Amino acid sequence: MASSSKPKMIYDVFLSFRGTDLRKNFLGHLHKALNHNGIYTFLDSEELRKGDQITPALMKAIEESRIGIIVFSEDYASSPWCLEELTKIMECKEQRDLVVFPVFYKVEPKEVRTPRGSYNEAMVKHDSKFGKDSEKVKRWKKTLFDAGCLSGWHLNDGTTKVCNAKYKIISVCIPHKAITLCFRYLISELIQKIVKEISNHLDRKTLHIAKHPVGIYSQVVKLKSKLNLESNDGVLMVGLWGQGGIGKTSLAKALYNATFRQFEGSCFLAKVRETSKGSRGLVTLQEILLQKILLLHQRLEIFDVDEGINIIQHRLGCKKVLLILDDVDDLYQLNALVGEGKWFGNGSRIVITTRDKHLLTCHGIDQDHVCEVQALNGNEAHELLSKHAFLIHQKLNIRTDLVRDVLNYGKGLPLALEVLGSFLCARREYEWQSTLDRLSRIPNATINDVLKISYDGLEEDWKEIFLHIACFFKGKNCDYVKKVLDSCDLEATMGFNILTEKSLIRIESKILEMHDLIQLMGMDIKRSRLWLYDDVCNVLQHNKGNRAIKAIVLEPPELKRLSIHPKTFTKMRRLRLLIMHNVHNSFQGPMFLPNEVRWIEWSGCGFWNPHFSFGSKKLVGLDMSNCNTTGVVKQFKDFQQLTYIKLSNCESLVCTPNLSCAPNLKESKLWNCKNLVKAHESIAYHDKLQVLHLKWCPELCVFPNVLESKNLQDLNLSVCPKFEMFPDIPHEGLKKLSILQTAIKELLASIENLVSLEVMHLHIFTNPIHIPPNIYKLQKLQWLRSSFRPIVFPKLQDLSDPRMKIGLPNLNSLSLMNCNMFKVEFLQDLSCFPLLKGLYLSGKNITCLPASISKRDHLSELGLSGCHQLQEIPQLPPFLKSLHANECKSLQTNGHLTSIDQWVCRGLTMVDTASINKDSSCCIRLPRGEMPKWFQPIEEGSVSFMTSKELYDKFLGLVFCVVRGNKGNGCSLEFQAHFNGRSQGTCSKSHYKLGPSGSMLNYFPPSDLWKVVHFGQIDGSYAQFSLILSGGDVKELGFRIICKQLEDDLKVTLRDNKLIDLAFLYEVGHDTMDSEVKSLNMHEANSIKIGLLKNLQESSHMHENRPIKFDLDCGPSAYTGDKIGFTPNHEIFFSGGFPRNPNKKFKLILGE
Repeated sequence: MASSSKPKMIYDVFLSFRGTDLRKNFLGHLHKALNHNGIYTFLDSEELRKGDQITPALMKAIEESRIGIIVFSEDYASSPWCLEELTKIMECKEQRDLVVFPVFYKVEPKEVRTPRGSYNEAMVKHDSKFGKDSEKVKRWKKTLFDAGCLSGWHLNDGTTKVCNAKYKIISVCIPHKAITLCFRYLISELIQKIVKEISNHLDRKTLHIAKHPVGIYSQVVKLKSKLNLESNDGVLMVGLWGQGGIGKTSLAKALYNATFRQFEGSCFLAKVRETSKGSRGLVTLQEILLQKILLLHQRLEIFDVDEGINIIQHRLGCKKVLLILDDVDDLYQLNALVGEGKWFGNGSRIVITTRDKHLLTCHGIDQDHVCEVQALNGNEAHELLSKHAFLIHQKLNIRTDLVRDVLNYGKGLPLALEVLGSFLCARREYEWQSTLDRLSRIPNATINDVLKISYDGLEEDWKEIFLHIACFFKGKNCDYVKKVLDSCDLEATMGFNILTEKSLIRIESKILEMHDLIQLMGMDIKRSRLWLYDDVCNVLQHNKGNRAIKAIVLEPPELKRLSIHPKTFTKMRRLRLLIMHNVHNSFQGPMFLPNEVRWIEWSGCGFWNPHFSFGSKKLVGLDMSNCNTTGVVKQFKDFQQLTYIKLSNCESLVCTPNLSCAPNLKESKLWNCKNLVKAHESIAYHDKLQVLHLKWCPELCVFPNVLESKNLQDLNLSVCPKFEMFPDIPHEGLKKLSILQTAIKELLASIENLVSLEVMHLHIFTNPIHIPPNIYKLQKLQWLRSSFRPIVFPKLQDLSDPRMKIGLPNLNSLSLMNCNMFKVEFLQDLSCFPLLKGLYLSGKNITCLPASISKRDHLSELGLSGCHQLQEIPQLPPFLKSLHANECKSLQTNGHLTSIDQWVCRGLTMVDTASINKDSSCCIRLPRGEMPKWFQPIEEGSVSFMTSKELYDKFLGLVFCVVRGNKGNGCSLEFQAHFNGRSQGTCSKSHYKLGPSGSMLNYFPPSDLWKVVHFGQIDGSYAQFSLILSGGDVKELGFRIICKQLEDDLKVTLRDNKLIDLAFLYEVGHDTMDSEVKSLNMHEANSIKIGLLKNLQESSHMHENRPIKFDLDCGPSAYTGDKIGFTPNHEIFFSGGFPRNPNKKFKLILGE
């Protein structure tokens, strides 16, 4: 893997120069002095310098050097060879951390930068030879400017003249000898300075990173960009944060090695947490810091921390330093060692590694400079394990499934892979299996000890929350877990934040996640928790409960039967959680529970008759399923703290409990209670009730006419077929309303009272249902869905309220699928739903859409699948990203759909001018069609190509087309990147549903497919990319890469090296197109597309925050014009000859 290895350094110094005279004088003396001081220097021979192209041997020598010295003499720029050599040196400076020093030998730095004098004359000759607009010459000029800006040494006539004054007596007697003596003195003095500086750089030793530093150097490239090393403005702090064993220290060492020579002083301060615990811990660290940065032979003696702070500020206040503090765990360590960063000179960089993200925030490091260290990806993990577990000479073959199981155990954690790989090295298969069996029961001590450091640093409440998650709640919804933990008097919100900051948990899409090894570490601690079946069975059946037990959670995958002792819970005085799912209790008598229990979930238990002791009950949450609830309902009056209740599949329940007995109740959910007939009247007046769900209750028919609950926010009355009367809701707090499959005949006009409503689901049995016009008064409604029943949607004009100028102004999504609608006039009015982003009309009988839909600028998704009567789709909205028109059997061919290139063009312009959009892909799916001829067909379902960074930077997007056969209903596409022939895994994989004979076109910007591509991580100059289609019956597959116009010399390089078939590339900016496309009247390269995209590419940085509006009244296929221009008001206009309107203009308006 390219990212796993660093190029081997052979030479200390590479000398770049021009001229035989220079070689025999200054350069010869410098080379001799460097070698005399043991500095291994590469100096090429004249025989290697033939022609204009730099040889591979010199390229390799530059790559294998630590330092490059460029001697800029008067005729240096006249040599294309030298300029190519310089370009390679500066490239290695950026990509391989080559340290570069210029020597300006009898030339001024400004002559090199500008260029001026002999350098200007040389560049004029190169322009004449290679062409004024040659990319090669442009590259040379930029390289000269960059190199001319570097700090180095300067020897010129001005200096000689100053020295002539010093030696004026000698000049009078022997003028020529005086000048010669002076210049030799200057050269000698300069060479001494150069040798001393180079020696200092080489004497500052690099750090050992790891035996096998897999996956590190790719991350170093990203971190260097965070450090902004080119800037000397102020002091910058960067934090590296991550769980134990993730590789923070190794990454910090690699970053140190890659950058420390760019600073006047540097220090990697290791083991800050451990060292600071001693009696003189922080003082010791201060002494080490000063000794390393100042290169002292002995430590300065510091008596206390405050004195150390003053010395650091005094000695390092004007020094540009690199300081890395490794494994920091407390703010006082940062305060004693770096303060706010102002203690050091401008341009200094401070890097801090820690397990605690909050520590970095408290110290004032902004979030843009806090970097989470990620686990290794699959390929990197496999490589690291292999390097440790399999020796080169080892001939043992280990089963793939065993290797996979070890990788799955390590989950990309470098520490685990290194420890296990080393332990399993040279062991046989049965030993691998035995090790895995043991690890499933007992964590590895070395790994566990490292991970447990984070746990040991927690306060007691946060430890409790961590152990609950590790033992019970990994993979659970964080909102649910918060309710459970809050019921136990644990501050879950703060606990989640702290555990996340400590890298012990993470929350992804509201799901609590935790690394498997951290979970095993927590389970190993246990501390009064039961979750394993054998442990729970032993305690509950044999009455072995005790005061230490705090929580019991048993959720077996299959139904388990237990005979629980009736008094086993009474001994558990500290029991807080009792969660039993898929457990059947065969004991038929009463079950006595402690009053301290806070949360009960029990399902599948058959007869269950819980009893509590006398006195106040602290129960907060109750969730029962498939249980007899008679006894629980009778005890409801004792549940004063009850906040959440959920009863499901409880056939004994006929009437909902009297909620007035539970004054703190917030949520009441009754699901699938088949015999529930009546909702108790107390639900109508409960002041704290926020959520009321009565779902899948087929007999429910008695319900209060008015809901007076002031805090009710979520009402769900779904799949209650006997529920006929929608209640009046006078209060404004309701945010979510679901009425699916009920017998309600109409919505009351009082629905206008629900001014806070954000989400509404309607699915009513009556045929049809008329939505009242006053629905337009719901100003906060964002999501409206109705499906599978006929519906009549009102127009805004039906509302007799002249004050209402905009209908549903915040509606984002409107879904009216399978609602048997023939007309959609309500969509014609643009004052309705002005912010609509998603419109889903699938399965309707509509024949056409209103033309005004093209003016809905916010609409990004349009779903029309299954609209069998739809004949025409008008002009598409300007920023539509997704059109699904599958199975629209009556859809007629029309220009803007069949001229797909124009639709793709609009997608490209949207990407270019709205770069802040994260998702810039476009997709269109049609019921049938042939692949347009401008696509390049892909044989055997895959395509692969090589590209250089120069070419990749010109990619604007990739368009592919799939046409299905008559079988199947979907296909999968994978986008992969390879570096040096090794896969980096599947970077993007998507599955698409597409009916028989259907066609699909997709546009992707390269970053959507392959994310960020770091060419600096690879050993060669090219990376390999591939596109793979799999699954289903595919009739045709094609693709095309849309790119900026290529220079002729780049085309020659691509063609000569056979990197990519040029037919794959469609260049934006060409004035010609191939004859095949012309003959098919595709007009792929017409001037609209050319001018629009070319100019947008050049000016997108100026307009990235401005909306784009299109005025394309004339069909693109009719356009034959060739003029383009800009107006002062940021309008781009196109004019030319049109068959039907020769004076017609198109314009693109870039609004302010």
